[in-house]
Amino acid sequence: MPRAPSLFRFSITALLTLAIAACGNDTDSPAPGASTPQQPSAQAAAAADPAAAPLLAALQKQLDGHRRIIVLLADEEKQSARDRETSSRIGQQLFHDGLEQRTVIATQFDQLLRSANPQRFTTLGTVLDYIESAPELFDADRLAFREVLRDLHERVGADSSLPAVKLHQRIGEDLDALDEIERTYNQEITRIFSRFDRTRAIELKREKWHDYIAHLHKQYSRDAILRDYGVIEPYPMSMKDSDREIFGRDLPPKTVVLTFDDGPHKAYTDDVVAILKRYDVPGVFFEVGRNLGEVHADGSIKLGPMASISRNLMEQGYAVGNHSLTHAQLSRTTGDALREQVLATDTLLKDVDTRRAPLFRFPYGARNAEGLQLLNEAGLKSIMWNIDSMDWADPVPESIVQRVLGQVQKEQRGIILFHDIHDRAVKALPQILDRLIAEGYQFAGWNGREFTVSRARNAAASEATVTTGYEKSWAIVIGIDQYAKWPKLEYASHDAQAIADTLTGQFGFPSSQVIVLKDQQATRNNILAAFHDRLADDRTGRNDRVFVFFAGHGATQRLASGRDLGYIIPVDSDPNAFATDAIAMTDIQNIAESMQAKHVMFVMDACYSGLGLTRGGPASSAFLRENARRSARQMLTAGGSDQQVADSGPNGHSVFTWVLLQALAGKGDLNGDGLITGTELAAYVAPAVSAVSRQTPAFGSLPGSQGGEFVFQVPDSQEYLNADTSQLTADAIALNNKVDAAKDAAPDKAPVTVADLQGGRSTLVVPAAVPTSDRQRAQQANDRGLQLYREKRYDEAVAQFTEALKLRPDFAQAANNLGFVYYRQQRYAEAARWLENTLKIDPSRAVAHLNLGDAYFNAGDKAKAKQAYTTYLALQPQGSGAAQARAQLEKL
Repeated sequence: MPRAPSLFRFSITALLTLAIAACGNDTDSPAPGASTPQQPSAQAAAAADPAAAPLLAALQKQLDGHRRIIVLLADEEKQSARDRETSSRIGQQLFHDGLEQRTVIATQFDQLLRSANPQRFTTLGTVLDYIESAPELFDADRLAFREVLRDLHERVGADSSLPAVKLHQRIGEDLDALDEIERTYNQEITRIFSRFDRTRAIELKREKWHDYIAHLHKQYSRDAILRDYGVIEPYPMSMKDSDREIFGRDLPPKTVVLTFDDGPHKAYTDDVVAILKRYDVPGVFFEVGRNLGEVHADGSIKLGPMASISRNLMEQGYAVGNHSLTHAQLSRTTGDALREQVLATDTLLKDVDTRRAPLFRFPYGARNAEGLQLLNEAGLKSIMWNIDSMDWADPVPESIVQRVLGQVQKEQRGIILFHDIHDRAVKALPQILDRLIAEGYQFAGWNGREFTVSRARNAAASEATVTTGYEKSWAIVIGIDQYAKWPKLEYASHDAQAIADTLTGQFGFPSSQVIVLKDQQATRNNILAAFHDRLADDRTGRNDRVFVFFAGHGATQRLASGRDLGYIIPVDSDPNAFATDAIAMTDIQNIAESMQAKHVMFVMDACYSGLGLTRGGPASSAFLRENARRSARQMLTAGGSDQQVADSGPNGHSVFTWVLLQALAGKGDLNGDGLITGTELAAYVAPAVSAVSRQTPAFGSLPGSQGGEFVFQVPDSQEYLNADTSQLTADAIALNNKVDAAKDAAPDKAPVTVADLQGGRSTLVVPAAVPTSDRQRAQQANDRGLQLYREKRYDEAVAQFTEALKLRPDFAQAANNLGFVYYRQQRYAEAARWLENTLKIDPSRAVAHLNLGDAYFNAGDKAKAKQAYTTYLALQPQGSGAAQARAQLEKL
């Protein structure tokens, strides 16, 4: 039997050749879909002959792999060298999966032929009908079954019964037909390409081939095929300092990257790592290839003892890059010698661990145009530096410290060059880190595409509050169902509690500063006391924010002047006297003006009118800076005086509050900057509620507002999907789908116009988004994927998690979440690949081990399932999934 790689290369060539031939038959050949109606599709054939269903399903799986290989390799000549390598690698996996699938099909043939079922030959005839004439198949598709037919031909030939002899003859004719396609193609291609001028026949053939490829591309994409096999190709690496190199001058202010050259060293590399761990900062190591091992002339690799040091670095999450094979002066090196310096070391690093970083540092910083072009071809990025410790020349640690700190002070950001082969670097590093941390510097690591600060140190944690400019966050949350004299409501109390939980949980409002009044607690006196005793006067600071939510009845009184005045109704109000025992909007306005807090927002899940609102100010490109100086008094209400609150939304909420909760969960971040302003909240909620109810929410700024915006900062989700992750109910999903459908129907970039409380209309202007990093965009894509998962929109969730991993290849959370969506889709092999990827990034992530155990368990791989469950229990013996893991182990 030939070696698998050789067989693979031959098969791919033959596959593409035959596919072209099959699509290049004479023009009178039947096209897909032109077959007579009596020829059934696979689904119809399986329904007509249930005994054939397992075989037909197995053949369709074989066809799926066949098509995927064609999609991967049909345009191979247009792919870069790195893309061709990826396509070939995944193609090999598909090919070997196809071999395994052939074994499965052969086993099914054996079981059927050995059975006593008198209809077994009829069932095989049904299978042949599908292969020969199913209307959905192109001729090129049928070539996927060639080896299967050969296997069946051999097995049926062992039976001398008349039905078997007839079937054997039929299969032989099918094989002859496929052979004729190949012979016809060989004759035709010789005739066509021996000519110098292009003929009409060539155009017809190529058109038919492209028709077939276009047909496949409607069902498959290269990216999706790679993703199913655990590969997502990241976006091209960031090009900031220059098109080809990174020096560190474009890093954020007070951000540095620590890099260490010339290792690994048998002692000092570990010493450096110990220091980095102690200070909880990342580092990047550039290794000399000869320190790792050798690449022999025949391509074989021999790793040396120090390769284990580099492997440990990668296992601990440090980026390890290429520093040439022998530390040669590469600006004077060209041709094969240059290629060996770069590519041999890359081969060694990949053999140490496939997680090697695609980074290269030229020894001495010496490079030429040929070297930079070679890096581009190899998919490597040149990393230079703008701060040199000179530790290779300076033997005095204190001198090194002063030199580095002086350069950092001058540059304010950058990439620092150290060497992990000298004890003086080990001695200088702690002093340097002490000073930089004390001065508020952040430390960036490589995330697969760029240098980012993935974890904020305690010293930098206060930056989160700078984003919104708030010192303290306060809230009054009121919900009333059990009115004594007004009609009772059903959902208001539940709405209020959900809002309070969102404020204290998602947005971090201290529970001691969130006042919740429900039902009998929400009297007029208690509500006013909450404002006057807890929040008015000097109790709130000038840099605080106050959020007020009311769910209950609202009312409107027409004054003698003809003006409407709105009221919110406390639990103890009398409908016949609400003008004196309810709380008028003028009272609310006076309360708002009396607060010292910078930004106040009222959200009223009640319908009334009678409050003069002013339009919000225009958006500014310097929104956050200006917003910190301007006060805000904003209000969003559920509807007008002639409307009723739709008290029948999902999960025991009103429609208004349900949509509000969805907005606060992240959907209200309309410009993708990680912030939800009062205007964005209204721009999402108002049209959404109007689209799914008879309410017309109103929004505006109270008189006296200076054009500021109340701001929520959307927190990054830390959730790793697992079996305990909750999903929305059917009615919640249905309502969200209606909202999304209405949003999709609106013209792109159309301004959002909402009602004000006096019956007018206001156009809302969403603040312009500020540029965000790849890490932020990856987090936002991951969080959108989580929202889509909860709505059971699995394909869209897959797309978002894919986007997150393109932006940030080392994003373990997104890799786990992608794997779990595959698990939910019962695609267990794909799930296992991505959960394995998760654990390559973060080996100690217990939930990924649990998910991986479930994927392998359902895939039937008991050994790997047992290993994954056991590892989970070792990491989390009392975890939430411990009982499940033990129960599964008992089954194994």
